[in-house]
Amino acid sequence: MPAGNGWTWITDAWSIFRAAAGTWIGIIVVLGLILIVLAFLPIIGTIATCVLGPVFTGGLMLASRDAEEGTLSFSRAFAGFSHRFGTLATVGVLYLVGLVAIVFVASIVTGVGMFSMFGGASPDQMARFGVTMLLTVLIMFALMLPLFMALWFAPALVVYHDMGAVESMKASFAGCLKNMLPFLLYGIALTIAGVLASIPLGLGWLVLGPVIVASIYTGYRDIYFSAA
Repeated sequence: MPAGNGWTWITDAWSIFRAAAGTWIGIIVVLGLILIVLAFLPIIGTIATCVLGPVFTGGLMLASRDAEEGTLSFSRAFAGFSHRFGTLATVGVLYLVGLVAIVFVASIVTGVGMFSMFGGASPDQMARFGVTMLLTVLIMFALMLPLFMALWFAPALVVYHDMGAVESMKASFAGCLKNMLPFLLYGIALTIAGVLASIPLGLGWLVLGPVIVASIYTGYRDIYFSAA
């Protein structure tokens, strides 16, 4: 898609939000509270967040189309628990496995750097350790990016195209890879919007949160909908 489509995804998402702003804000508040509760549960909460994330997103994709058609209901945002739950949860499991693998690789690199510090920490050793930590961050970023690309559109492809977990993640990765320029503009615009939304005590996220959710749908629709 043309680079300018990245901005169109956001403007179309704004229209979807405006169509049912009150309901969207209510959905985001409830989802935020759920995520806060999960964050307080050690280990189990993290696992549940990763596994159930695509399930929630799948419901939000269905809710986005309903809002576009003027029929959004609050319960629709949780439709992922009744529509293709197993496949959506499998996407979450695969995402979790990917995260664990990335953390494992990063810990190995970091561990090697820390091992070199044993027996003393000379300026030269400290410098080498700093380089190791920078390398770890770069490796994590390089590995996380394709994982996020594989996850981004997967829930929408599962609920709208009846794809399997692996198939949807492959298609999501391909869709992101072929549209790097629109995603670049999209990412810059949302980064600026995120800074502005955070200024008034973060209250702007009550609007920006639903817009980002809907923009995943509008991006999916733009890239894949003709094949639906």
